[in-house]
Amino acid sequence: MAAYKEFSYYYDSLMDPDFYSDYLEFIHEHADLKTVLELGCGTGLTAIELAKEGHQVLATDLSEDMVKLAKERVESDDEGLTFVTGDMLALTETNRYDAVTCYSDSLCYMKDQDSVIKVFKGVYESLKNQGTFIFDVHSTYQMAVGFSEYSYHYQTDEFAFLWESYPGDFYHSVEHFLTFFVPDGQGKFERFDEL
Repeated sequence: MAAYKEFSYYYDSLMDPDFYSDYLEFIHEHADLKTVLELGCGTGLTAIELAKEGHQVLATDLSEDMVKLAKERVESDDEGLTFVTGDMLALTETNRYDAVTCYSDSLCYMKDQDSVIKVFKGVYESLKNQGTFIFDVHSTYQMAVGFSEYSYHYQTDEFAFLWESYPGDFYHSVEHFLTFFVPDGQGKFERFDEL
C-alpha cells in the first residue's frame, strides 16, 4: 500500500473544501461520536473538528508526512486528539470506539480482497457494541470508466500538478501517476513523481 510523500504537502490545495464539512455532517447524522478512530486521516482536518466538538479522537495515517502536517495544524494541547502513523491493516484496539471512520476512498488502497477483509475485521474488533463504521469507496463504474485514461492538470504560482490514471494489473484496479513541479528556492522547479 502506498503512503503519500510529496503529495501530502499539496493535498489540501487540491481537495474541495466543502468535502470536509459535508463529511462531518454525514458522520453526525449516522454515528454516536464520543470516541472516534479515524483511519487514513490525511492532514487531520476532520479529526481536529471532531476534537473541537469535544470528542475523543485517535487519527491514524500510513503516511508519516500526512501525520506530521496534521500535528502541525493542532492549535492547542487538546488531550482528546491524538495523531499517530499507523496501518489500518494492523489495528489492535478492541471494543474501544463508538465510531470508526475511513473516508476519501482510503479503503481503495488495499491491494486485494483479503486486505479489505482484514481491515473490516480489525474495525469490527475496534468498535464498541453497537458501534458504527463509516467509510466510502469508489464504485466499480468509477474504477472502470471514470479513471480510464483519466487526466487532470492543476497549476498555481506555487506549484504544478499532473494526475494521470490508467487501469491497473488487476480487475477493477487503477494506478494513479502523480507528478509535481515545486519551487526549489533558487528560481527553478523540482519534479517529484508518486505512483
